[in-house]
Amino acid sequence: MVYAMKVGWSSILVAAMLLAVAIITEAQQPKKVPRIGWLGAARTSSPRIEAFRQGLHELGYAEGKSIFIEYRYAEGKLDRLPAFAAELVRLKVDVIVTGSPQATRSAKQATSTIPIVMAFDDDPVGSGFVASLARPGGNITGLSTLFPEMSGKQLELLKEIVPKLSHVAVLGNASQPVTRKR
Repeated sequence: MVYAMKVGWSSILVAAMLLAVAIITEAQQPKKVPRIGWLGAARTSSPRIEAFRQGLHELGYAEGKSIFIEYRYAEGKLDRLPAFAAELVRLKVDVIVTGSPQATRSAKQATSTIPIVMAFDDDPVGSGFVASLARPGGNITGLSTLFPEMSGKQLELLKEIVPKLSHVAVLGNASQPVTRKR
């Protein structure tokens, strides 16, 4: 299922990832420690990574003890992502978490069986990651930060929460445009 939320995305991301790991590890030996592959375009001290680690900690996982995370960063060299995705597949990680749409695309090309949890994408249908929002299919789940078909519903929910609302402003960041070359 692909979710569209800005608030609480880290909790949803961790929950989706752990659900994918739980399904896989349920049929495996009980002593096997789950392995997560983290695939990112750049190494950052991102709040996403910290929220991800914190979510794992809150759920009782200790990195390096009860869960292993294989980090792979392309250091801004996007042409390295396919090789890193293939490496995570060879390592037989239980789930791949992607930190960018480019990383999600590389992971999708590397595997159709290992679950992929995308940290965000503005248009997972348009990007070709899922078949539809209602029925994503495949092995990819995660978060969508913005897509037009949800805007009306978001405004409807906002109006229910704040009945006297009459004006809404939407702010954007020109350095991170919504549309991109696919």
